[in-house]
Amino acid sequence: MPGWLESSLQEFERYRTLAERSFSQVNDSEFFAVSDSESNSIAVIAKHVGGNLRSRWTDFLTSDGEKPDRDRDSEFIVQTDRQEIMSIWASGWTAVLDTLKSLTPADLEKTVIIRSEPHSVPQAVQRSLSHIAYHVGQIVVLARQFRKADWQCLSVPRGGSGAFQEAMRARHKAL
Repeated sequence: MPGWLESSLQEFERYRTLAERSFSQVNDSEFFAVSDSESNSIAVIAKHVGGNLRSRWTDFLTSDGEKPDRDRDSEFIVQTDRQEIMSIWASGWTAVLDTLKSLTPADLEKTVIIRSEPHSVPQAVQRSLSHIAYHVGQIVVLARQFRKADWQCLSVPRGGSGAFQEAMRARHKAL
């Protein structure tokens, strides 16, 4: 797998992990909570991400990324079953990760279609990764707001930058 493609795969996996570590910190009530009628819950964002990834990455090289069976508008309707939403989430992630792992260097020269618009494969990958990063950021912020002081940091904890930097120096010096 080419370096850029491997890096893209790792970034998708990193964002999935951030979101799932956030999901694990909220209860069902928080998972479905909205601050107002125009806001999305963590559940709705997860459902949308799963639907988007399934649509974009199923038959990635051979069909339009906006599949005829996708009902994007329904992704923003609140569901009451966390297990169903997590199934949609997992299905989308399986599609993207399996497809990225299957791409060859020759595939990077191809053109794919998303909503009838042509994209180079690298452009489509970056577009999807940016979209996911945006929504995972929303998930993390919402989950953190619910947990407040009980939040389990997903990266470098406050006041821990010095220790983190020292550990990174030691780790990379050893390599």
